[in-house]
Amino acid sequence: MIYSVKANLVAEHATEFLRNLTDGTIAQQRPDGGEIVASMERARITNDGYVRWTEACFCSTPLKHERETQLDRYFSEIEVELVDAHKVFDGTSLMAHLVAGSTASD
Repeated sequence: MIYSVKANLVAEHATEFLRNLTDGTIAQQRPDGGEIVASMERARITNDGYVRWTEACFCSTPLKHERETQLDRYFSEIEVELVDAHKVFDGTSLMAHLVAGSTASD
């Protein structure tokens, strides 16, 4: 199943999140690490300030494992809705935002 997700990025964990997304830490997580990374590549910060993305998940509770292992640390106010297909929302790339933030703090 595919879910549309809306959440707030937890700014104080953004640098850690970028590192874990790009160094293979999250990608190596089984069974869903690759999908989390792909989802964050699709994620956009929309005009209302929320991060929005779509993610495939087959848990009986939507994104249960993803939330327990990754998402609840890096996002707050997570809302999930079942949708028919992946979508890339209009807005600023989350990955570009994370990279810009990490270089600004270096």
